[in-house]
Amino acid sequence: MKSTLYLLILTLFLSASAYSQNSVSGTVTDDYGEPLPGVNILEKGTSNGTVTDFDGNYSIDVSEDAVLIFSYIGFNTQELTVQGQTELNVQMTEGVLLDEVMLVGSRSPKRTSTDTAVPVDVIDISEVATQSGKIEVNELLQYAAPSFNANKQSGSDGADHITPATLRGLGPDQTLVLINGKRRHQSSLINIFGTKGRGNTGTDLNTIPVAAIKRIEILRDGAAAQYGSDAIAGVINIVLKDKTDGVTGNISYGAYNTNAQGEFPAGTPNTDGNRLDTDVDGNQIGDDQSLDGGSLKAAINYGVGLGEKGYANFTTEYINKNKTLRPGFDFRRGFGEAAVEGFNLMVNAAYPVTENTEIYAFGGRNYRDTDAYAFTRNGGERVVTAIYPNGFNPRITSNIIDHSIAAGLRTELENGWKVDVSNTYGKNNFHYFIKGTLNASLEEASPTDFDAGGHSLSQNTVNLDFSKYYEDVMEGMNLAFGAEYRTENFIIFSGEPGSYGTFDENGLLITNPATQNQPTIIIDGEEVARPGGSQGFPGYGPSNEVDRSRSNFSLYADGEFDLSETFLLSAAARFENYSDFGGTINGKLAARLKASENINIRGSVSTGFRAPSLAQIYYNLRFTNFIGGDAVDQLLSPNNSPVTASFGIDQLNEEKAVNAGLGFTGTFGNFTTTVDGYYINVKDRIVLTGNFATDDIPGVSAAQFFVNGVDTETAGLDIVLSWKKNLDNGSLSATFTGNLNSMEITNVNNGSLDAETFFGERDKAFLLASAPESKLALNLNYARDKFDIGLAFTRFSSIELLDFQMYEATADYGSFANKLSAATDSYNPKLITDLVLGYQICEDVKLQIGANNLFNEYPDQQDDWVEGGGYWDAVQMGFGGAYYYAQMAFSF
Repeated sequence: MKSTLYLLILTLFLSASAYSQNSVSGTVTDDYGEPLPGVNILEKGTSNGTVTDFDGNYSIDVSEDAVLIFSYIGFNTQELTVQGQTELNVQMTEGVLLDEVMLVGSRSPKRTSTDTAVPVDVIDISEVATQSGKIEVNELLQYAAPSFNANKQSGSDGADHITPATLRGLGPDQTLVLINGKRRHQSSLINIFGTKGRGNTGTDLNTIPVAAIKRIEILRDGAAAQYGSDAIAGVINIVLKDKTDGVTGNISYGAYNTNAQGEFPAGTPNTDGNRLDTDVDGNQIGDDQSLDGGSLKAAINYGVGLGEKGYANFTTEYINKNKTLRPGFDFRRGFGEAAVEGFNLMVNAAYPVTENTEIYAFGGRNYRDTDAYAFTRNGGERVVTAIYPNGFNPRITSNIIDHSIAAGLRTELENGWKVDVSNTYGKNNFHYFIKGTLNASLEEASPTDFDAGGHSLSQNTVNLDFSKYYEDVMEGMNLAFGAEYRTENFIIFSGEPGSYGTFDENGLLITNPATQNQPTIIIDGEEVARPGGSQGFPGYGPSNEVDRSRSNFSLYADGEFDLSETFLLSAAARFENYSDFGGTINGKLAARLKASENINIRGSVSTGFRAPSLAQIYYNLRFTNFIGGDAVDQLLSPNNSPVTASFGIDQLNEEKAVNAGLGFTGTFGNFTTTVDGYYINVKDRIVLTGNFATDDIPGVSAAQFFVNGVDTETAGLDIVLSWKKNLDNGSLSATFTGNLNSMEITNVNNGSLDAETFFGERDKAFLLASAPESKLALNLNYARDKFDIGLAFTRFSSIELLDFQMYEATADYGSFANKLSAATDSYNPKLITDLVLGYQICEDVKLQIGANNLFNEYPDQQDDWVEGGGYWDAVQMGFGGAYYYAQMAFSF
């Protein structure tokens, strides 16, 4: 009898267990009803999961009270309770959270940004762009990414037109930029002046229209072993939009408050709205106004389907930004940001030719016409009073054309291996036109504008990549390997003779100084020669012309191994060989441990490198530098020149790096956190030297060179805290991002050369200032019904620079320590407040008004020895002041 009872109880238990299991099936689609293949579906708290098929269908056996987690690249993760349902159809909405699957940092299709062994920021650009009046990519990232820094320059020649940007305080060219996972070409510009990126090239992020971007992924870890040269500080991957239905767009207008904060002498340009400008003849005029720098931006994005699964997405963007003018000293009465008029076109397309194969292409064209003031010529041998009786402000204008195209084929073989073969080509062309100027050696016969020549950089990259994910090996394994072949070409092309040449008394170009007399002028009783070349920016001449190329071949292997449900190990190795300086091998190890269901601990160690750019090897120019208000003619000699070798400067080699990182991620309901510490040791960093005396070189008094000049150590901490709460008819969110950073120059590789001349205290200060001690930001957003509000606070840490007093005689100050103290420009910490208010007028139209730098904060005022000739250097939030704007977003 007992055995019968036990059997009955066991039967009832097994029956109950059987009925407690539930088979759930359904279809997962996007906002437009299109099926989503490859969506990850996981029963929460278990390892039970599946993925949707090519038509978005899925089926999974789960418990009756199970919670299913649906996650997919570029879409918001959803958690749904089964509650006994057998059919559960899901529509996923686009958006990016911290736990979304990304493309950079891991080649595994199963990895998310909080699940990786390295830190990755995933920035939903549409959300950031609509919560800010910032109109360019650099500006957006400055306030959205913790360790990203970029500032508008002034008086920095080409850098006024292309803003240098840094990650973790390293150089602009030590961050690799990808578009849709493919290497982006760099700008042909090399930064000579300014506070950031001196001696560096870099990728111009502002050539990518904001309206074309779906999201931006920032890998904050050394990744040269994974992606190749330039990835010492990390990788920025820009993912383009791939929507297939509808039109979206926006139009915005904003302007800057001209009431600069500070105490300025009476008559200072732009004090209390007194704006300095010039008429067509270069004469100074005044114009009282309270706003300047008016900026108009209009953009449209349109997507259309190709066949059943393909797409073509098009973006056009127009930007027109006027100059800003801020208080400057007498030798720099045109101090402010450059004017920019630009037009962008970007296309992103893919077309499936079979069920497992697709062809894809993306690329675009960016055109910019820019206009910036150079230093003022008030008198002396550089001014011809018959043309400019009161002196003049030369204008450096440029036409910058940037275009690129990538095309490839992706397929999955029958054995599960995925193959991607592609070719990517890009070119940046930078052409200078100097206006409101003259060539003083031509005297009264001089034109007032010149074609000054320019430079270009082109790059072609062929990639072949293989990868496969093994679900049944360990707890999952992903293998990847591939090859890359890249060619680069750098060109300097000359301008018209009047832009670079010196002319004799008969108006003929001087080719033999021994027989041709240079025009002179009497100043304070002394006969002084009239200098040649266009004032503001001397053009490139035949002696500057360069046409140099090189090639690079690389092989890589990359593996990720889920050794258990809690432990991930990844490894990568890469061999690269350059045709001009040889080969290098780099490796990387990274690991992630699931300490609990909600907490991951992660770390990495790697070696890295960056090849010297062609511009750093071959760039050369004779230019006029203003040192404490005095014009000094200088030479920048190419690295391969006999002149450079005669000064004891060695040929350039690659920069070498060691990276290490340790951090953790945590997800606790609506709260997500990532905290990552890092250490970066870079040897043989390429920098621009100080000024060497050049008594034996006619026409110039100083020379500079590119050198593997210093070794640095950088340590820091990145913090990202995010919280979001859904409320009745609304939502509330808060995000805190922070970067704590410390850079130390551990060695100056001056050899037998004088250390202060080679890379002195002033040069060190500029390098260290590119790595601010901290940047902390708090973003608060509230939305309810048709109304939303965003409030952001950003704190910039203090910065110290050394001004041109460092070039004065030490005896004038009593000691070197006294001179160092007098030359120190201290910028105290600043807190910036941004505010935006939004209202959904109707389903398809939203209006926003707001202010960046609401309270019109400026860096601390300095004396007249500063680099740019204004009352501030290009530090912290910059010198633009408050920016007020309105923008309208629409869709149909």
